[in-house]
Amino acid sequence: MSEPLLMGIVNATPDSFSDPQGAKSLGELAARAHRLAADGAALIDVGGESGRTDRPAVSVDEETERVLPLIERLSADGLAVSVDTWREPVARAALGAGARMVNDVSGLSDPAVAGACAAAGASLVITHTRVPPKVKGFPRYDDVVGDVRELLLERAAVALERGVDDAALLFDPGLDLGKSPAESIELLRRLPELADLNRPLLVSVSRKDFVGALTERAPAGRDAGSLAALGAAAAGGAAVLRVHDVAGARDYLVVRAALRGRGAAGDLRLSDELRREAV
Repeated sequence: MSEPLLMGIVNATPDSFSDPQGAKSLGELAARAHRLAADGAALIDVGGESGRTDRPAVSVDEETERVLPLIERLSADGLAVSVDTWREPVARAALGAGARMVNDVSGLSDPAVAGACAAAGASLVITHTRVPPKVKGFPRYDDVVGDVRELLLERAAVALERGVDDAALLFDPGLDLGKSPAESIELLRRLPELADLNRPLLVSVSRKDFVGALTERAPAGRDAGSLAALGAAAAGGAAVLRVHDVAGARDYLVVRAALRGRGAAGDLRLSDELRREAV
């Protein structure tokens, strides 16, 4: 089994819960994306609206203006770009600018997003959530894993009807989205039960609320706890891991693979320049 791909997060927003607050220039955002790629990100996920529920939704025009210049620049630089959006006009514009994937965290609330992906030959991530975008809520689940299976299959059928290629669909179980910390933990523990859906799983564990509930840390202090969750996701069958700290995630996966007997050569040596800190 190969190691999961890493998706690095670039928030083209002034109010992300996990980034420094305030506007970022196009140059700053592009530089972050390139750092993430150099650290090992195979995909760069660009978002133009924070998922925070204590902020109102931005307009379609504003979201588009935030993401389009960055996607155009990164695509021209040869990076594989995903756009994090649930709105069809934004998705269509981003795909036209060079994005290769739409990461829809709304559970395909607008089926036209699937049509945009089909027209562009792009991939689509369908996420489980029973709560509308920008709304905080905790539906009751008789069985959270069963509900994830049901909704993802239902939405996949809609995407296929809209013309999305069968091989272009990915599923995200939606940790923290309409789920309590306890439900997110249960879902992560039971991730192998989703293997028979026969879709690549994209799992976003980085700096999530369930990590904060366990560690009693704010988002910026959750990277160590996120690595433990990342390990569970990788062991559970995740094909893509969406993370803020790509370098830390890459190091974790490299060491994990070696300890499992994969990827470490018998003549492995530490180079002299890595033996001590520069002074």
